[in-house]
Amino acid sequence: MPRYQLLIEYVGTNFRGWQIQKKGLTIQGIIQEKLSKLLKEKITLNGSGRTDRGVHAIGQSAHFDCKNQIVDLIKFLKSINFFLNKKNIAITKIKKKNNKFHSRFSAKQRIYKYIIFNQISAPVINKGRGWHVRKPLDLKLIKEGAKKLVGTNDYSTFRSSSCHANSPIRTIKSIKVRSSKNKIEIEFKSQSFLQQQVRSMVGCLKYLGEKKWDLRTFVSVFKSKKRTLCAPPAPPEGLFLARVIY
Repeated sequence: MPRYQLLIEYVGTNFRGWQIQKKGLTIQGIIQEKLSKLLKEKITLNGSGRTDRGVHAIGQSAHFDCKNQIVDLIKFLKSINFFLNKKNIAITKIKKKNNKFHSRFSAKQRIYKYIIFNQISAPVINKGRGWHVRKPLDLKLIKEGAKKLVGTNDYSTFRSSSCHANSPIRTIKSIKVRSSKNKIEIEFKSQSFLQQQVRSMVGCLKYLGEKKWDLRTFVSVFKSKKRTLCAPPAPPEGLFLARVIY
């Protein structure tokens, strides 16, 4: 059976996340439904990973198998997007892959970006596309804290209580903190993340940037492995799945 990879972007605001659920709209559910109708067969869509309720994507990756080869990929892309764009979902690319490719298990790195708008006035153009933080943040402190999170560590402090991962050990390859005017972008790169890990780390970095914590307290909370000591997780609207590297 031919296998195809999709690169997907979406606004997660009105969805209950990526993964199909019994109740509520999900990105996987809508795309799978439209693919099945367009190809006139039951399609199962496999994503590179789940994004939580309200989280966006610039470069989500997924794959599916179908009985017949898609002859005209450009025409197919236009057809599927005709239905998906109304839901704030877009398939940006479709590629034919061999059957060894798996959108989740073949992934070598995943890149997430978190956006903070650090300004007094609430953003209007970018409403729902970042975390609005009024209190001035110390960028230097945030960068120092980010360095402490890089490497292979036990990230239990940042792990959601509903996380089903077998181990809290993860390897964060890099964290980059960039700032332009009032916009702060924090980029996280790792092969995989725990549930709510990125948002929880950003919540703690915000405490550090606001000087609610000093660097010593920040590191102590991280090393404690206690979820109860973690700062409140950053809201989902600032988080973007930016890219999946194979």
